Amino acid sequence: MLTIRLARGGSKKRPFYTLTVTDSRNPVTGSHIEQVGFFNPIARGQEVRLSVKQDRVAHWLSVGAQPSERVAQLLKQAAKAAA
Repeated sequence: MLTIRLARGGSKKRPFYTLTVTDSRNPVTGSHIEQVGFFNPIARGQEVRLSVKQDRVAHWLSVGAQPSERVAQLLKQAAKAAA
């Protein structure tokens, strides 16, 4: 089953997450099929907090990928910001 989920990067106490499409059996830090955005929870000032490739996410959802709970919330936020 395909999953759209967050993969943590960044250094200690400075998290940075990428939204990745991967097989649900792969480990979180393992290989992924495609990177479809990023989430920076500690963005300040002019830094971008959330970036999502809406067309690619729509494609993966149409072929059966399931977003994780947190990714589903982030996708709703991105849709509100784009509207």
